[in-house]
Amino acid sequence: MDGNLPRRRPSVWIDSPHCTKDRIRGSKGRRGLMVQAKKIVLYVIFVFVAYTIIASPERAAELVQVGFEGVSSAAQSVGDFMSELVK
Repeated sequence: MDGNLPRRRPSVWIDSPHCTKDRIRGSKGRRGLMVQAKKIVLYVIFVFVAYTIIASPERAAELVQVGFEGVSSAAQSVGDFMSELVK
């Protein structure tokens, strides 16, 4: 009788150090929830930015200009610091 039954493979992979509980549970683990939360937050930010650009494009342009001025100022400061460091 045992010869007619299919052989079952042992479930050794569960005890493997390469297999974590999140991988066994799939997307239902903590990591899966964090990925879903991250997607939702990024979607909300994208919708907010799109709404801001559509609702008041002048104000959005001002904010972008201020952002670029800030990055430019920071780069200039780092350049000045490096120049003084070399001297």
